[in-house]
Amino acid sequence: MAKNTLSSRFRGVDIDEYDENKFVDDQDEAAEQQGPDASEERAQAVVLRVLTAFKSSDIEPAVKSLDKNGVDLLMKYIYRGFEKPSDNSSAVLLQWHEKAYAIGGLGSIVRVLTARKSV
Repeated sequence: MAKNTLSSRFRGVDIDEYDENKFVDDQDEAAEQQGPDASEERAQAVVLRVLTAFKSSDIEPAVKSLDKNGVDLLMKYIYRGFEKPSDNSSAVLLQWHEKAYAIGGLGSIVRVLTARKSV
């Protein structure tokens, strides 16, 4: 005679786990975790706060200490700051842009504007 197959004890794999129609509630996963957009916004806010904390006389030596990739990254954050201006940030960002342009040249601006990946 055949074994009793109504029992599921013989199964080693739970096939219901692979059912496409099974409802899965995604909200139970870590709700506190920030998405990439929230992390990028926080990073932008921190960089903007650092850039506005510099004195005007300290901007040029700071930009001169950067390599080509550093100047390009700085330009990305400058243009990102121009997208969302806050109180007095535009004037400070223009000073940073002037010094970064003097060091990086037009190529830095072109690389930032044509880059696929933004900050």
